[in-house]
This record gives sequence, C-alpha cells and structure tokens, in this order.
Amino acid sequence: MVGYLSHCSNIPSDIDITGLQITMASLHPTVSEYYTDKNVFITGATGFIGKVLLEKLLRSCPNVGNLYLLVRPKKSQDCHQRITEISQSPVFDKVRAENPNFDKKLIPIHGDITQEGLGISEENVELLENHVNIVFHSAATIRFDEPLSNSEEIDSSSAKSGSALRVAMEMNVLGVRKMIQLCNNFKKLEVFVHVSTAYANCDRPFIEEMVYQPSVEPQKLIDALDWLDDEMLDQITSKLIGDKPNTYTFTKQLAEHLLIKEGSNLPLAILRPSIVGASWKEPFPGWIDNFNGPSGLYVAAGKGILRYMNCDAMGVADIIPVDIPVNMMITMAWYTAVYKPSTVPIFHSTSGSVNPFTWGEIENVVMNFWKKVPLDSCFRRPKAPIAKSGFLLDYYIFVSHMIPAYFADLGYCMLGKRP
Repeated sequence: MVGYLSHCSNIPSDIDITGLQITMASLHPTVSEYYTDKNVFITGATGFIGKVLLEKLLRSCPNVGNLYLLVRPKKSQDCHQRITEISQSPVFDKVRAENPNFDKKLIPIHGDITQEGLGISEENVELLENHVNIVFHSAATIRFDEPLSNSEEIDSSSAKSGSALRVAMEMNVLGVRKMIQLCNNFKKLEVFVHVSTAYANCDRPFIEEMVYQPSVEPQKLIDALDWLDDEMLDQITSKLIGDKPNTYTFTKQLAEHLLIKEGSNLPLAILRPSIVGASWKEPFPGWIDNFNGPSGLYVAAGKGILRYMNCDAMGVADIIPVDIPVNMMITMAWYTAVYKPSTVPIFHSTSGSVNPFTWGEIENVVMNFWKKVPLDSCFRRPKAPIAKSGFLLDYYIFVSHMIPAYFADLGYCMLGKRP
C-alpha cells in the first residue's frame, strides 16, 4: 500500500507516508492481540502437530480463551485422562513455567471423527456453537495405505471398515464434511483452518495456490462405498487414485474439493505442509514424539536394523520443521479473520525450493550423527546406504535384512519369546 501511494502523482508531498503506514497497521490487532479471549476448537490435538499448536497458542498468545479439543477415548483412558497426560508432556515445560494452571484452558470434547455428528453430545455441540471463534482441523489418517487392522481400531462398529481407501475416505473426506456441518451452526465463527498436504496434487508438474478438480467427484465415491465391499474396493483403488502414489494424497485432494464446495459459506483457509519433521526452535530444538516419516528411518538405521534403502539419492527431501507450519496456522487464521480475503487463502509450507536437501545428503548427516551419538542396544553397526532398484539392491536386502531377521526370529522362538 505504501509503495502504491508513493508512486501516485496526486499525493501531496507533505504527507508522511511512514506515519500513514503506522496508522494503517494500528487499525488491526497483532496476532497475539487477536487471539485475546478467542475460543478455539481443535481436532487432531493429540497428534504431533496438534501438541505443538497447543503449546504455541498457550505460550505466545497467553490471553487466548478456552481451547476445546476433540478427543477420542482409548480403551485404557477417557478423553480427560488423555488430555491430562498430554499436558504433563515436556513439550509444555515453558508454558508450565510461566503459567502452572495452563491446563485449565484445555477442555476435552468427547468425540470421534468417524462417528455421526463427530460423536459429540448435544450439550457439547451447544457449547461449541455458542462459544467457538476459531477452528483448526488437522485430524486425519496420515498413513499412506491404511491397513485392515487399523480400520478396526478406528470404527469397530462398522462391518464394512477394512479397505485402505475406505478408512482414508472416512477419516480424510467424510471427516471434513462432518466438520463443515458442525461449523455451519457456529454463531461466532471467524475462521476455519484446514490442514491438507503439499502432496495433495503431487501428480501435477506445477502446483499453484488453488484447489484443483479431482479425477473423481467425492460424492460419487462416497455413494459407492455404501455398496462396494472391501475386496472390490481394493481391486479398483489403483484405478481410482490414478497417478497418485497412495490413498492419503488422493483423499486429501478430495477433501480440499469437498471443503471448497460444501463449506463455501465458511471463512476458510487451507495449509499445505510438506513432510513435517522435528522442531527447529520451538518448543525446543529437535522435539518429536513419533516414528512417522523420516524419523522412523533414522532410528531404524541407527539401530542397525535398516541396512539399505531403495531411494533416489538426488531426490529432494522436502522436510519442514513442525514449528514452521504451526506458526503459519496461527498467523493465517489471524490474517483470514482480520483481512477477510475475497478468495480462500491457500498457503504452502515447504522447504524444497528455498533450502533443497537431498536424501543422499541426509544419509551422510544421519550416519555421521549415529557414529558420534550411538543409540543403546543396537542390532548392528549403523550403515544404511541409498541405492536404486536393481539386482544388487535385491541381493543386499536378502543378505542384510531377510537372513538376519529369520535368525533373530529363530533365536526368539528358542527363548520362548514372540518372534
């Protein structure tokens, strides 16, 4: 705006452009000011990104209102116990030091994204409808091809649950529809932030900040799920996803399309992060609490279990530290609510074009690290070179992976342990 004004010939020379800029900026609250007394509804709060989001909101926006967290109870814990356990995590140490009673703002909402109406009670639905200002929807299955066993855990009441595509559709697509239906009745809603993935359109050579038309209309596939059994669905999955590498990226694109189409009356914003890894700076350097993505490979290589990887060493590993997309989630919600853009803002959170780091370079860094800081109880000396597919790779996988694994299982069986 200032650049535009400075080039207008009809602006008097005695106007203080800098002062005008400051005045214009003062019309809008800062990010922290915006979140003052704002109530936030979060799905996926028990996940990796969700925990960092909670920590950042509580620490950087200390006057934020209540944080309502959709939580699915486990067999051994109800939703209140799960939130209590999370609040005791080291990730909240900084927040705890500044505000020992921060957990009072964490309000669990008993629910399940796979259930009708998200499994939320009428009382809690009314609570959310009357108080929530901001929604962060990050709950999803991030597994590339959901196995049958996991689907049973997600929805044991459904006899149809089982296919990888069915589970991904239930979590990633139908979950978005249920969120839209719920949020349509929020009386004070100012912004709905949906966390997608930078790989939702990975079959395209160039990706813009726009929602692309999917190869299949989401509703047609949703209708087909009612009469296709798991075996039939598995047989046509490869045809359905086309050039997409897995059901995760396929359903994430469908979810974006469904969100734009059915949630057009909501103040939407979409974030597309790439591979989310350990933190860069916040809550402290290197924090991670799962073995998803590259972290699982790092540990397997460090333990000496993983010896060879089938990969292109020159391929760019687009890994983004978790605190970067979390910061973007918080600021893009502020931007969408304050500036009210005319179109749905879409933000990519990636590193590949700015700071490209190849898998070959990662191999060198990781292996050198394990040599200096070895893990306990290693199976073998860490060594995991990257190789492209071929006879030599198959040979080394058989010699270095399969044979040692069979011998280890034999030893476990002789000791009376589970192989």
